[in-house]
Amino acid sequence: MTKAEARKIYLEKRLALTDATYQQLNFQLYQQFFTHIDLSFVRCLHIFLPIESKREPDTWPIIDRIRREFSHVRLSVPKVAGDHLENIYFEGLHQLKKNKWGIFEPQQGIPTPAEKIDMVIVPLLAVDARGHRVGYGKGFYDRFLASCRPDCQRIGISFFEPIDAVEDVDNLDITLMHCLTPLNFTSF
Repeated sequence: MTKAEARKIYLEKRLALTDATYQQLNFQLYQQFFTHIDLSFVRCLHIFLPIESKREPDTWPIIDRIRREFSHVRLSVPKVAGDHLENIYFEGLHQLKKNKWGIFEPQQGIPTPAEKIDMVIVPLLAVDARGHRVGYGKGFYDRFLASCRPDCQRIGISFFEPIDAVEDVDNLDITLMHCLTPLNFTSF
């Protein structure tokens, strides 16, 4: 399957989810996250803020629990800046505002150096059995992940299981190390 085909199919699948199914899948992702993700070594975790209109997995419950129960973990959230992502330490809802795409972003805050990030929770539309991710096609996360340390854990979150293969992978695509779904935790 090509990236364009996967992008179309999996965005349509997400948008077709009923509210009840969407809530159930998010709850299962939350449970899987805290079952499979070891936060003991993580000092800085980058996590995306969901695009509600595209029915992305809801990361807010994960963010809330990390802030309450894992005080040693400092969260960082993305902000689109031209053709790349800036990372800003997350201080609270007061620093967020929706951008032109309807995504919450920090309006101010302390930048997070990429080399300080131990783990990245990556948004995606689809992922294949080798960890090749399909996003929205703008390359924001590939450029960001390329700037992270080699040992930085790259974990995708998806409502759907990996597909067999993405056919049109290129040398700028950064593979994931793991993918979390409502039913599984897959390592690549």
